[in-house]
Amino acid sequence: QVQLVESGGGLVQPGGSLRLSCAAAGNSFTVYTMGWYRQAPGKQRELVATIGKFGSKKYADSVKGRFTISRDNAKKMVYLQMNNLEREDTAVYYCNAAVGDITSWGQGTQVTVSS
Repeated sequence: QVQLVESGGGLVQPGGSLRLSCAAAGNSFTVYTMGWYRQAPGKQRELVATIGKFGSKKYADSVKGRFTISRDNAKKMVYLQMNNLEREDTAVYYCNAAVGDITSWGQGTQVTVSS
């Protein structure tokens, strides 16, 4: 399994931008599908975006056109560029690594969108 550590969260005004980073430690990073999920207060954790080992990307409808997921296999990093942030994007954002039945989660990073 890989160990994941997120960073880059914070407080931002509506319309602003943030870039989340996820550092992975462990072997075989390239075989994992990497993803970002989020959980808002009182709500279930939901998928934000995933990127496959060959770079295929999927996004939740709510973030399409605003968020971009990317990965750097050499550095074992995954990023989530978030633009035009909305109050509804406020949540704890979690990095995820998955392959087969194996899944790992980071500890999460708080993103708050507020004026």
